Amino acid sequence: MNRALTLDDAVVAGIAIAAGLLAAFLSRSLLRWLAKHAKRTRWSGDDVIVDALRSIVPWALIASGVAAAAIVLPLTRTVQHHTDQVLEVWLIFVATLSAARVITGLVRTVTQSRSGVAGSATIFVNITRVLVLAIGFLVVLQTLGISIAPLLTALGVGGLAVALALQDTLANLFAGIHILASKTVQPGDYIQLSSSEEGYVVDINWRQTTVRQLSNNLVVIPNGQLAKANMTNYTRPEQQLTVPVQVGVSYDSDLEQVERVTAEVVEEVMHEVSGALPDHEPAIRFHTFGDSRIGFTVILGIGEFSDQYRIKHEFIKRLHRRYRAEGIRIPSPVRTVAIQQGTLPIPPQRSGEDVPRGAVE
Repeated sequence: MNRALTLDDAVVAGIAIAAGLLAAFLSRSLLRWLAKHAKRTRWSGDDVIVDALRSIVPWALIASGVAAAAIVLPLTRTVQHHTDQVLEVWLIFVATLSAARVITGLVRTVTQSRSGVAGSATIFVNITRVLVLAIGFLVVLQTLGISIAPLLTALGVGGLAVALALQDTLANLFAGIHILASKTVQPGDYIQLSSSEEGYVVDINWRQTTVRQLSNNLVVIPNGQLAKANMTNYTRPEQQLTVPVQVGVSYDSDLEQVERVTAEVVEEVMHEVSGALPDHEPAIRFHTFGDSRIGFTVILGIGEFSDQYRIKHEFIKRLHRRYRAEGIRIPSPVRTVAIQQGTLPIPPQRSGEDVPRGAVE
């Protein structure tokens, strides 16, 4: 426009900006009220969506007020164009951040619900956030009139070089994605590797898996090594486990009495010790005629892997006390050595050496 700025133009522009600010304030109050109601629902996804709307809607209304004011004011075509571009970039930037927050929040919610634990699998969250921000950046460049085709070509060639230089890092990245996608390991699982590392999985990120041992130490394992290792997962397919305890009694024991007394102790432990399974039926199996005892296995039911130490501790104490009360003997290893008397051979002597006393020449 070529006309000069008038008072009416300034008043109308001020009203447009004020209306945008007022609408932003009212929308923020409304969304705050919605956030309180969203927290009452079981699904946490609505909390993420409302939180993101609280970020984008007020800024969008303010930008609308500014855009309306720019239309009213007698700006030149160049200034109007630059103003529109700034507002577009502003809105794209805010929308990208909000979209990243919404999508990563939903991904975090899904990973938590699938794993069933408080710890989140950060690998999916980080990858999702980077992808959303990269798409938003490309949209901004396209809005500013910058061709993204050469950039994509350069990124493709550069990506190939980076992939060759970061083979181990990418191997760990895709190994982590494979581990989570196949659900062989999830945060919260108790695992044991063939290399003797064991503990609860705390997190699986883009490079490594963190395992917390029972001693409360953290073990960091590269995802590539975890994917190739022989591993036992004590949480899947069920968290409840059975653990064997080896016991032996003397040969003169009444095995019917031994089985009855042992079953009573197992049932007592299953109902009184924390972490045991009250519905577990006592399982006792005789299996070996040993050198000094008859060996058998007692199978105990536990809620999770770390409960076995406390349950075995209580079971052995109570079983030993009960055996002593019932007169059932747990023998210690005995070995009989027979010595045959006779003349011991005399080792040959070198010339010049004395013959030992008591030796018969």
